[in-house]
Amino acid sequence: MLEIKKFAAIDIGSNAIRLLISNVIISEDREPQFKKSSLVRVPIRLGADAFTNNGIISAANIGRLIDAMEAFKLLMNVHGVAQYKACATSAMREATNRKEVTDKILSKTGVKIDIIGGKEEAAIISSTDLSELIEGENSYLYVDVGGGSTEFTLFSKGEIISSKSFKMGTVRLLNNKKALNKEIFTNVEKWIKKSTKDLKRVSLIGSGGNINKLFKMSGRSEGKPISFIYLNAQYQFLKQMSYDDRISELSLNPDRADVIIPATKIYLSAMKWSGARKIYVPKIGLSDGIIKSLYYSSL
Repeated sequence: MLEIKKFAAIDIGSNAIRLLISNVIISEDREPQFKKSSLVRVPIRLGADAFTNNGIISAANIGRLIDAMEAFKLLMNVHGVAQYKACATSAMREATNRKEVTDKILSKTGVKIDIIGGKEEAAIISSTDLSELIEGENSYLYVDVGGGSTEFTLFSKGEIISSKSFKMGTVRLLNNKKALNKEIFTNVEKWIKKSTKDLKRVSLIGSGGNINKLFKMSGRSEGKPISFIYLNAQYQFLKQMSYDDRISELSLNPDRADVIIPATKIYLSAMKWSGARKIYVPKIGLSDGIIKSLYYSSL
């Protein structure tokens, strides 16, 4: 007997917000299958408010959030979503008017937003299905780069051995002063080197919109990793291009064409500091983890 349930996740990030709708296919003789049905991304850059502007989410962006939540509710109704959850990350948790924003959205749209901490975000992300990648004796550093923060989770022999969230996101790096960014990178370098010093054959697992785009641009087939050499060459190539050329010649979205530079630097730095020579890109992230947690909590 086959049963299909629909769940949805709303991920309110620092660079964009996303609605992911997934089918959960349930049968008696196998593990549930999670199949993505629809993904909608809206480029509301909350981090530009939260990391500057005295931490205040602007009235204009609050209005855009309300419109987006109304649209997401309509899409979920059309798809027949049984249950959903909305989570906000770095930008919202640092916004000084976060309670005003979430209360207004709840009042206007009925969408309750949970503002989650960095550790909880890392735990949700690492709960996604990485079993095929992390099995065996090898070690993996999972790096999820967002607009406001980057979550690191270290796996060895299939088990989580360490996890940490840093305020090193792409939008934040674009808005910070160089001295502050240097300090952040130094702190991350120390943590990665200390956490991986006794491990051999470390590989990276990358998640986030920027590494997904880089993987697509590489032309590699699904499941195949990107090498450090290739990623570094791509980084140098992207840096040499102007913002306008990245949009016109590479067809990058305007809100991707700037943040892809600091994102690539984060992945390259993590590879260098951990000794990794390749990075796997399974195209999973916070939204996937939210849907899995929704399904299993409904049992």
